[in-house]
Formats: sequence, structure tokens, C-alpha cells
Amino acid sequence: MDVTTTTVGRILTRASGYVAPVASHTLQPYGGCALGNSLCGVGCYVRGSWFVTRGREWGSYVEVRANAAEAYRAESECERKWARRSGRPFGIFMSSATEPFQPAERKYHVTRSVLEAMIERPPDVLIVQSHSHHVADYLDLYPALAKRCDLRFHVSIESDRDRLPGLPPPASSVEKRLAAASALKAAGLRVVATLSPLHPIDNPDQFFARLTGTVDAVVIDHFITGDGTPTGARTRRTAMPLAMAAVEPASVTLAYRDRIVEIARQHMPGRVGVGVDGFAGIFLPAARAPVASAAG
Repeated sequence: MDVTTTTVGRILTRASGYVAPVASHTLQPYGGCALGNSLCGVGCYVRGSWFVTRGREWGSYVEVRANAAEAYRAESECERKWARRSGRPFGIFMSSATEPFQPAERKYHVTRSVLEAMIERPPDVLIVQSHSHHVADYLDLYPALAKRCDLRFHVSIESDRDRLPGLPPPASSVEKRLAAASALKAAGLRVVATLSPLHPIDNPDQFFARLTGTVDAVVIDHFITGDGTPTGARTRRTAMPLAMAAVEPASVTLAYRDRIVEIARQHMPGRVGVGVDGFAGIFLPAARAPVASAAG
């Protein structure tokens, strides 16, 4: 792993594409991602983005953006005004192209420094997206931040399975991520489980029954449409679809997603989002109960 320290001219990026309906800006405290060599990295949507990787192998490098907090302080007011002129809140998605709580964070604390800067100069909305149980490491900071902005945590829990055949293990086990989500919720924070991209689920009823008491809502996002292409072309170039199909052939179809959505709605009425709508905080209404037939 090539870890380098750098400074950036800007840290806030005006959102475009898939993220545009979710927040006005994205913020990446690191460049690259050490989790690229774990299960989530195999199908990571960023893997196929030359704009981000510049041809480097995803998972082979991490850039520590040492001045991220200072850059945020310098930019935040200008970008807040831009967002509001655009008729929307100043909302930040952290992050769309790297893991904020990857191993380098334990040494460099870039994400923590950004969160501290946000307490001083809060956005209107902050969505913290993480694949790591270390998202719960900063419970000493989050309550103060939650008082100053609309704060929610998206904890990626793609399935009740830790492994897919032939692929590496996750950086954080399902149990650890569930425990982190539970700790965040117990602290009075809003927590959303993001099944993104959705993997085959061994026992959907049991899984969503457990999530009901662990998180406030779930988002279910399939790699088809979810990876920024209509057919999931980016993901189909990786080993992920074949591994998913080996477990559950239907899991590589949108029909599987829709079946899982309906199961989730039975357990979590009004708390299930699909795709980009879910990431934006838009949830489906409660599923209607079956109508009894006239015969009885």
C-alpha cells in the first residue's frame, strides 16, 4: 500500500451525477482507499473511474489530505452561499469515493479534524457514509455536531453474509458494522443501513427483523443503475456479479432487488428507500396489507 501525504487546493466538490440529488457537495478526506482490497472494494463503483484513479489500481494507494480541515474552513461559507443560490441546503456527502474511517485515519485523523471544523462551521446537512465499524469511534464528537446540522450516518451493510465465493473478506464484519450502527443509534443519532450494492441475503426475514431495532431506515441499491450505468456495466467488469450469481442466480437482476424491497417493507414500513431516492432520504410508503377475497 502506497500511503502519501498531500495538501489540496479544494476539499468541497459540487455534486454531480448520481450524488446530485443527495447533497450539494461531496467531501473526500482521503484520496484512494485501503478498503479497495476488501470485499466492498471488489465492486466499488469508483474502481472503474479513471477520473478518480488516474489509472492506478484501486486499493493500492491512499493519499492523506493533511489540510482537509483548513480547506473546509476556507471554502465552507462561499459554497454555502452557492448552494443556497441554487435553491438547496448546503449538504455534504462524506464520502462518495473513499472510506472516511479507513486504517490511515487511526494515524492521521483527517476525518476527525474535518468533523471538528464542521462543528465550528456546520453544513446544513451532513451524510457520513461508511463501510467500517470505526464510524462509531468518534461518539465524543457526534452529539455536538448533531445539534448544529441535520446529521445522519449511512452504514453500508450489503447483506447478512460476510463472504462471497472467491472474493476477499470485508474490512469489517457484518456483526461489527451492526454493532457500530447500534452504538450510533443508542447515542441518539440517525442511522441508515445502506445495502449498496445489494448482495445475496441468506435469510431476509431474519435480517430485516434485526435491522428494525438497529437502524432508523434502510436503503436498497442494486449495482444495475446504482453504479452509474443503466445496465450495471461498470460492475459487470469486476468479479462481483459472478460471485453473487454463484450464491443466488437471481441476485444479479433488478427483480431480486424488488423482492428484497418488499420483504424489507413488511418489516420496516415507511422506512425503506430504493436507490438514489433512499440516499436522499426519500422512503417508500408502508406496503399495503393483502386484500381479503370475497370468498373469505
